[in-house]
Amino acid sequence: MSGTSSGNGLLHLNDVEAGLSKDNADLDHHLDPDAGTSDPFDIAHTKNAAPETLKRWRQAALVLNASRRFRYTLDLKKEEEKEQRKRMIRAHAQVIRAALLFKLAGENQIVSSAPVASPSAGDDYKIGLEHLASMTRDHKLSALEQYGGVKGLSGLLRTNLEKGIDEDEADLLNRRNAFGSNTYPWKKGRSFWMFLWEAWQDLTLIILIIAAAVSLGLGIKTEGLKEGWYDGGSIFFAVFLVILVTATSDYRQSLQFQNLNEEKRNIQLEVVRGGRTVKVSIYDLVVGDVVPLKIGDQVPADGVLIAGHSLAIDESSMTGESKIVHKNQNDPFLMSGCKVADGFGTMLVTGVGINTEWGLLMASISEDTGEETPLQVRLNGVATFIGIVGLSVAVSVLAILLARYFTGNTEDPDGATQFIKGRTKFDDAFNDVVKIFTIAVTIVVVAVPEGLPLAVTLTLAYSMRKMMADKALVRRLSACETMGSATTICSDKTGTLTLNEMTVVEAFVGKKKINPPADSSQLHLSVVSLLSEGVAQSTMGNVFVSKDGGDVEISGSPTEKAILSWAIELGMKFDAIRSESTILHVFPFNSEKKRGGVALRRSDAEVHIHWKGAAEIVLAACSGYLDSNGCLQSMNEDKEFFEAAIDEMAANCLRCIALAYRLCEQEKVPSNEESFDDWVLPEDNLVLLAIVGIKDPCRPGVKDAVKICTDAGVKVRMVTGDNIQTAQAIALECGILSSAQDVTEPTIIEGRVFRALTEIEREQVARKIMVMGRSSPNDKLLLVQALRKGGDVVAVTGDGTNDAPALHEADIGLSMGIQGTEVAKESSDIIILDDNFASVVKVVRWGRSVYANIQKFIQFQLTVNVAALVINVAAAISSGDVPLNSVQLLWVNLIMDTLGALALATEPPTDNLMHRSPVGRREPLITNIMWRNLLIQALYQVTVLLVLNFRGMTILQLEDDGNREHAYRVKNSLIFNAFVMCQIFNEFNARKPEEVNCFKGVTKNYLFMGIIGFTFILQIIIIEFLGKFTSTVRLDWQLWLVSLGIGIISWPLAIVGKLIPVPKTPVASYFIKPFQQCKRSRDA
Repeated sequence: MSGTSSGNGLLHLNDVEAGLSKDNADLDHHLDPDAGTSDPFDIAHTKNAAPETLKRWRQAALVLNASRRFRYTLDLKKEEEKEQRKRMIRAHAQVIRAALLFKLAGENQIVSSAPVASPSAGDDYKIGLEHLASMTRDHKLSALEQYGGVKGLSGLLRTNLEKGIDEDEADLLNRRNAFGSNTYPWKKGRSFWMFLWEAWQDLTLIILIIAAAVSLGLGIKTEGLKEGWYDGGSIFFAVFLVILVTATSDYRQSLQFQNLNEEKRNIQLEVVRGGRTVKVSIYDLVVGDVVPLKIGDQVPADGVLIAGHSLAIDESSMTGESKIVHKNQNDPFLMSGCKVADGFGTMLVTGVGINTEWGLLMASISEDTGEETPLQVRLNGVATFIGIVGLSVAVSVLAILLARYFTGNTEDPDGATQFIKGRTKFDDAFNDVVKIFTIAVTIVVVAVPEGLPLAVTLTLAYSMRKMMADKALVRRLSACETMGSATTICSDKTGTLTLNEMTVVEAFVGKKKINPPADSSQLHLSVVSLLSEGVAQSTMGNVFVSKDGGDVEISGSPTEKAILSWAIELGMKFDAIRSESTILHVFPFNSEKKRGGVALRRSDAEVHIHWKGAAEIVLAACSGYLDSNGCLQSMNEDKEFFEAAIDEMAANCLRCIALAYRLCEQEKVPSNEESFDDWVLPEDNLVLLAIVGIKDPCRPGVKDAVKICTDAGVKVRMVTGDNIQTAQAIALECGILSSAQDVTEPTIIEGRVFRALTEIEREQVARKIMVMGRSSPNDKLLLVQALRKGGDVVAVTGDGTNDAPALHEADIGLSMGIQGTEVAKESSDIIILDDNFASVVKVVRWGRSVYANIQKFIQFQLTVNVAALVINVAAAISSGDVPLNSVQLLWVNLIMDTLGALALATEPPTDNLMHRSPVGRREPLITNIMWRNLLIQALYQVTVLLVLNFRGMTILQLEDDGNREHAYRVKNSLIFNAFVMCQIFNEFNARKPEEVNCFKGVTKNYLFMGIIGFTFILQIIIIEFLGKFTSTVRLDWQLWLVSLGIGIISWPLAIVGKLIPVPKTPVASYFIKPFQQCKRSRDA
């Protein structure tokens, strides 16, 4: 499994996590009064857990096969090595690159999806790969100037800086051949043989193999090759079957994780090709591409800045220093893997794949070090407890059987004493002791549930694959599970609760409402000209008009696309207007200030400053407005009119955007480029040009999704940067607010009001908040912290770079796949691929399903454990023999471990899951309902099978059988067969621990039905044809009916059992309280 940890191994994100870990620890301690508990398996959060905490539970776990048990947990040693490797790569990038290229060429041990570039360029380009890579890597500004700057370099690479390269497959192929592709080598996934190797390293299986070898040798020596190999051979075969099935299951899981990780690495980004802005995979990027960059983007390759405004790059992922670097013509080099911290610009790609330091880094650390989940840790605790009990039982059985054997109290089926001192041959005695020892070891195999923690991984792998179909990509395993405990979801409005399909439906120019909003005939030409200028130059979007007169293509954010479409309908000529003026400086849109501005010099040397942003905020900075005739009017008397117009549009669920401008005196404009970075654009005395109302309809089905959450005990809160009235109207439409009567503070609150409260006041108010309007990303972070301190398990959605702290702080961070920036995605745990709130609700269902499926498996496995242990212990103590031998127990282990996990851990979620309250973080894994179910079934199985063991000869009328050994084998074969039938039928009961009808939906789960069918058929083959191996005999049809009858009784028994009420207080608490009181008194 790779890629499940945060990000792609970026140091910056790890530094952020390191910086936040103390705060999170404090918060977790506040949330959890038992934070100082001595239980090493009690970890509420593994998201930011300290390495010492993770080491502690590993050391406390009872493990028989460490390589398998800890395969999907965080490899702490590898994580440390990864960090060392990163530092080494930064220091010795060139040496490592040469070594890696040599390794690729010579050993071919690492596969890449594309060939590594040759060191020389093709004839089509006038610059070689090494010169290009050297210039970018060493930031050689002198070399760039020798090539004629970025313009000259683009000529050498045959790139048009305005229109990019052509979308010609032959040209793209040439560039890949000359300069390489934007992929890096990654290590092959482990082969099936590696999983086989890991599966057989279980200590108990190794002991059984040794015992089988000894038994085989002794058997052949005493009974000859023809008959003597059965005992040892059968154990060999059973162990091999266990190893094979285990390895196959684990290998399939591994393939699922590999596929999911490839999805995570495949970033989609915008490039300019043939004058159009198109989306391509990061792997399809080539040298010569022109790439637009905006805040929150990851720099997808090495490159040179073409043009940019206020462009600031966070290079900490590559340099290791938490420093923001401003990029301009004096420092134009951009490194792959860095993040855009502020501003925007365009870059020319000069290096891709392994020819970049980022490529070297990824190639070196592409193997992920895993992660663990809280449930996984808790199940390791359960497995350890059961294992200790099982180990104690096995040792007791071994001691009892050996004592009975050597004191002459053990008889064979014919009634003869097995060991008589001075008469029994050494070989016979040794063989008998090996068989006794083998039985004890097999009890350990059955008793220590190695598959229990791995069942979490199995159900998570299954859930992750299915969640992809439900438009959710899981980046961190623990989030998938934690979603089942979520008590509140703080959701964005735009694009999550709404469709993100925006259109301008209302427009005010001056005091005149333009109807239809794009009717330019109602406006003076000077107004249209200023509006067109402001829209064209203050956008990061693009307009492509094809030469053949086809449809106009508009790119950009949904809001920008809506405003661009409106301006085009007004008559804006995008390319012409952009060429008529020069951009001097840009203040990128800021989610704190809710507006963005641009300063530009027109052809007549006038300097205009255009502002665009939240209507009431821009309006507050205006001292005048242009009416529809182009005349300047004072704002003093008419401000209330515009405020009322904004409120009316907001009440109609419209997003209100204002456009304004002002002239700037020439003497206030900086005279050189260096001064522009420090220039603060004037934002007072603005002239209002227009206020537009943008319609973004609610998503179909969002009201139902909100109701499902409410019924499930999950409170949905809306946190939006929009106007409070717009937020209120959408919240009423979505069902977040049930009626207009709810619209009182603090149910609906503005971000500035919430942030002004004290920390204690915020905690008190947070639980009452349903809608927060005009919120900043910091307000969202404060809300998440306040809710978590109040005991909520918080899921939060976010798409912007500034949302990263809130996404990181939340129990579950959900980023948006379409509108989300790369920084937001890397800080999140789950990416919602379609930005739809309904998909968030599906994630909650899957989270609850993970927990429910694990509980089903625990109930099933513990029933088998209890029954098998009690039957063998009772028989061993009373008669000196066990009815279930080693091979039979190994088959039972296979049914309950690997096959049971496959059948029960892959149950799809049901609607019933959303009619329950969220699963508490401290709720016991084994509920009272589970205890009731498993004890009823185990008690039934133990009673019936022990009666058969001690009175079976009489009940089955086998005492008259002339061959006593055959009669004994018939009885034991029936016990084994009935025991397996009980497990097969009980598997149905385990599907629905709380529901009477355990067959509901069973025919739709093909895997479950397939495993039940496979188990049943194999059991028939074992009894009827493999008796020599399993020490069983063929059963006639009457005994088969008896076996089936014993199994089927478990169904009505389960129905009757489910009618028995259980107390609400967990049974475990009755046992834990005395220990806690004792500990407290001792500590006191």
